[in-house]
Amino acid sequence: MGRRYFGTDGVRGKVGSAPITPDFVLRLGYAAGKVLAGAAATSGSRPSVLIGKDTRISGYMLEASLEAGLSAAGIDVMLAGPMTTPGIAYLTRALRLSAGVVISASHNPFYDNGIKFFSADGNKLPDDVERQIEEQLDLPLDCAPSEQLGRARRLDDAGGRYIEFCKSTFPQAYNLRGLKLVVDCANGAAYDIAPHVFHELGADVIPIGVSPNGFNINDGVGATAPDALVRAVRANQADLGIALDGDADRLQVVDAQGRLFNGDELLYVLVKDRMATDGKVEGAVGTLMTNLAVEQAIERLGVKFVRAAVGDRYVLEQLREHGWLLGAEGSGHILSLDRHTTGDGIVSALLVLAAMKRSGRTLAELLDGVTLFPQKLINVRIAQGADWEGNGAIQQSIADAETQLNGKGRVLIRASGTEPVLRVMVEAREQHDAVHYAEAIAATVKRAIA
Repeated sequence: MGRRYFGTDGVRGKVGSAPITPDFVLRLGYAAGKVLAGAAATSGSRPSVLIGKDTRISGYMLEASLEAGLSAAGIDVMLAGPMTTPGIAYLTRALRLSAGVVISASHNPFYDNGIKFFSADGNKLPDDVERQIEEQLDLPLDCAPSEQLGRARRLDDAGGRYIEFCKSTFPQAYNLRGLKLVVDCANGAAYDIAPHVFHELGADVIPIGVSPNGFNINDGVGATAPDALVRAVRANQADLGIALDGDADRLQVVDAQGRLFNGDELLYVLVKDRMATDGKVEGAVGTLMTNLAVEQAIERLGVKFVRAAVGDRYVLEQLREHGWLLGAEGSGHILSLDRHTTGDGIVSALLVLAAMKRSGRTLAELLDGVTLFPQKLINVRIAQGADWEGNGAIQQSIADAETQLNGKGRVLIRASGTEPVLRVMVEAREQHDAVHYAEAIAATVKRAIA
């Protein structure tokens, strides 16, 4: 049975429209609390939940609603304030809490927001637990007796604890002294965290995107708008630029020449580095969107490569199924399961920097011989639930493109799991082919169902 509210990354939508409304989020907090309380009852412990948020103006409202719902279910609440998604995952596990909750819409604009949950071990909730929460949402909202209501308190120095964790993932034998870094925090949750991490490891840090006002998260800065980072790297003659998104689970890197490196390329760098240090990497996981050139390059290293559905939770599922450690999405979600349970932009950047330090080579040198196939991605906004798969005109347009590419490229069409958008991607050996066929399919989608 499918989930009604939970997508690939929690519950997400436009603030003020269902389901991101104060009343629904209160009910969601209560439903999640009841499920967690039921699980805790078997262990005899009183459950506690940590809540963090990014810098959106709506975070205040949704935090209050979540806190009220959890308290009504008899759950104690700890409030971390602005904190990255991977930071909440880490703190939930480190503090032995029952669950963690992040109020964030990640890379989306400020007027969107969302709720995502982490289990006690710092992993995203399994599908069956999300279904239990949805089933509880159908039941009447109640309230625990006064003597059983949950308490709420602030978590002191949440940022400091997480900063120390991030630093611990960087090898003790190295430091970042002599390195000038531009760090773009997207005016998001990492604004008062990421610059400290790199500075305390010795780097000369030029921070940008560190002035959140509730409305400017991801606005022209961050991993989804890397042009700001490219300009800042050049203007400051920096050695490297690091861009995070609003909740800091994504990473994009820019070198001194202004070349942008995405998650696909960084995965290859990490696989190569791990082979140099540990001697063997059994396999790595990408997604349906991973550039074919990267897949081929990883396989040339003698490493197995598997594609997962798009979404870091599906990359994680494949890693667990195969018992592997490294996986990534081109968008910048990078997983290194011996360092963290979830994608972490700061930790991933430190792993990349460690690979450069160990090898004494630049990123461009580490990727020598890996030339990405041109890809063209077009997002077409569609009505929620529109049946693009059953539309004959769209399917014919896809078939025509695949016939013309004749094995020299790929066509991938998928509905976004976080917004009402159909993503049209064409990959080909020649740039003009990728652009031509992507635009042709997107035009057909617009005529048919947009």
